[in-house]
Amino acid sequence: MEENKKLPTDIKSIIDDPLNNIFISVATPWEIVIKIKSRKLKVPKNFAEFIMNGVFKVLPIQINHVIGVRKLPLYHKDPFDRMLIAQAKVENLTLITSDEKILKYKVDVLKY
Repeated sequence: MEENKKLPTDIKSIIDDPLNNIFISVATPWEIVIKIKSRKLKVPKNFAEFIMNGVFKVLPIQINHVIGVRKLPLYHKDPFDRMLIAQAKVENLTLITSDEKILKYKVDVLKY
């Protein structure tokens, strides 16, 4: 959304490629809303529109994702990140992250 300079061009091109299915978990905007309310994060006011009308396919949280969280070792304690890991494992998706703790899990990751 903000053309973050930390995101490498190769990963940005993967996201921007219309041939790739790029998912965003419902957990992500949920966490964003919490961080906005606690004043830990500033995002453009239209962030929800961007997510809904952007390049992302929304990935809802299903019961099998919740059960997947239960199976994860406690390397990472953040509940939102744990949900993203479980969803990636259950749905056989690749996570894009800069979070080192996520690398401890047996999940496909594009790290930046």
